[in-house]
Amino acid sequence: MIFKRVGDNRPYPDHGYTQKQWIAIAPHQVRLDELTTTKRTLDLEALLEEDSTFYGDLFAHVVAYRGELYLEDGLHRALRAALQQRQTMHARVLELN
Repeated sequence: MIFKRVGDNRPYPDHGYTQKQWIAIAPHQVRLDELTTTKRTLDLEALLEEDSTFYGDLFAHVVAYRGELYLEDGLHRALRAALQQRQTMHARVLELN
């Protein structure tokens, strides 16, 4: 099992964070098997691109809400980490109450 659960929505309230606000959060390691995805599908071409984060954040975005960790952005990075047999990845974690 790669993820704790595969979801198809964001069960937490809209946080309104901008890319600039996300970048202010220091990244740390999170376990892949503790993450619930917020997307059910992925783009295989994006998964295989070497420079897919060229225009975005290098780190995944995770929202901690009610004791759960939701992978909001970074599904392709997480799957690449799993394919490399890594159990963790670096992510920025936003704590929501």
